[in-house]
Amino acid sequence: MEQVFHLYAINHLFIALVVLTVMVLVARTIVAGTKYSSLLVIVVFGLSLGALFVESNMTTPGLSEFPVVVLISQTTVIALIASFFVGGQEIKRLLSKQSLQDDNFFTPSTKELVMGTSSTQLIFIIRGFLLLVGIQAVDVMVSGRVNGALLGESFPLFAYISLALSFILIDRRAQASNKALYVRKGVVEALTIILVLNLSLKMSSAVASIIGLPQIFFAMVLSSSLGMLLPKWKLGPTMNALLFAGIPLVLSGSFLVGGSHMIEAFSIPGLQNVIVYGFAGQVFWMFGGLCLLAFVGKANSLQNLAPGMAGGLSHSGLTGACTAGDFGAKAASRAPIMINIPFAGHIFVFTILAASAEKGQLMVEWTLPLIAAGIACVVLALKNLRKANGCEATEIKGLMQFSLGWQIVAVFGSFTLLALAGMSLEHASMSASSGLSHFGLYAAVQEGMFGATAASLITFTFAMTFLVHPLVFGMFGKAAENNGRMSERGIAGLALFGLIGILYAIVTI
Repeated sequence: MEQVFHLYAINHLFIALVVLTVMVLVARTIVAGTKYSSLLVIVVFGLSLGALFVESNMTTPGLSEFPVVVLISQTTVIALIASFFVGGQEIKRLLSKQSLQDDNFFTPSTKELVMGTSSTQLIFIIRGFLLLVGIQAVDVMVSGRVNGALLGESFPLFAYISLALSFILIDRRAQASNKALYVRKGVVEALTIILVLNLSLKMSSAVASIIGLPQIFFAMVLSSSLGMLLPKWKLGPTMNALLFAGIPLVLSGSFLVGGSHMIEAFSIPGLQNVIVYGFAGQVFWMFGGLCLLAFVGKANSLQNLAPGMAGGLSHSGLTGACTAGDFGAKAASRAPIMINIPFAGHIFVFTILAASAEKGQLMVEWTLPLIAAGIACVVLALKNLRKANGCEATEIKGLMQFSLGWQIVAVFGSFTLLALAGMSLEHASMSASSGLSHFGLYAAVQEGMFGATAASLITFTFAMTFLVHPLVFGMFGKAAENNGRMSERGIAGLALFGLIGILYAIVTI
């Protein structure tokens, strides 16, 4: 019977591989030849497919019948570790005025294998899936959590098959100056990610009696620090795959799980306000920030707007689009910096929110001064951006300041508004993370920082507000087709619409 169970588990591994990689490939095919991001399609595709699975009685809400898909939706921290590491590298290079010399260590193939996807990119997507499963399986086993994990008896098999295949999957059309070294780098990177995961979990557990800081906070500190210590590390297959496909795959799994909750969740008391704020917050915080950058900072260019808002909101969708190269090389190189900078400020975010969670209510006496400090940081950033005049160093400096300031204003502004309006902290955590598409808060809520109910519903509320993303990515796509310039009338109108929505959500709580 045990052999039959393992065959059942491998069957689920294969089903999840097909479902998620096909979803990403279909999305890339639909946007091929345009300036739009594939995440635009993944949003709608994932939510619709999750709801369809439930409506057709193929599965129940939560997708418990597809445990590997659920597993992928829980690997957020793994995907972010890659971004944090590269962000640490970019920050160190920026501070030391170093540059990574391009000696053709690895050159991906440009030969299209599937419409919109080259052969190297296809390998990245498949390898990314295998790495997420394999690393998560090893992490759970090493940390002693395997007994409570679904399909946990098969995790050794998952780890072996997934990691072994990920190491040997190298596109033969891609060029590498030293292929053996490139493959070995992949092994080192995977082992390092597993080490970071376990150390960050131990650190989170060690301080749990003092303050409930989530694992993602320590994972950010460790991986960013490692990137700063190794600014000259040339990325191997593990990091390349996770940077390109990690976030799209995690979001695909999350949207499927969230879509499966779509129909039942609307009947839960109080959740309507969470969703309304999530929708309105998506529009206001995104387009409000774009208005500040475009009108006040005079930085209306995708190379500024995309990484600035990805960092300014820790925005999962824009983060994935930037690191995948959807908005150009400059946005891709700047995004890891902007993602890391506000996470450095998360020592305030997570400490205050963790203390609030233990207290059962938001500590407004701490959030108000931080909001004021965030506003001051935004003002300084906009001044620097106005005088940048095309100077890359000044633009990056201004964007770093904006990312930190806007992050603090958006996070604590959301929690404070919702708390003063009378929303419970548990529901406010879902509203804020969904209203910002905030990857850090999403992971913290998913880890149970704000209780079991929020942890079980966050995939739905987070995924639902992603329905606004066709509008978000549509505006960014149009900007890409307009030489990188965002429609100023469009973002102003949308920011006003989002503000009205937020006020309505607060009044009706």
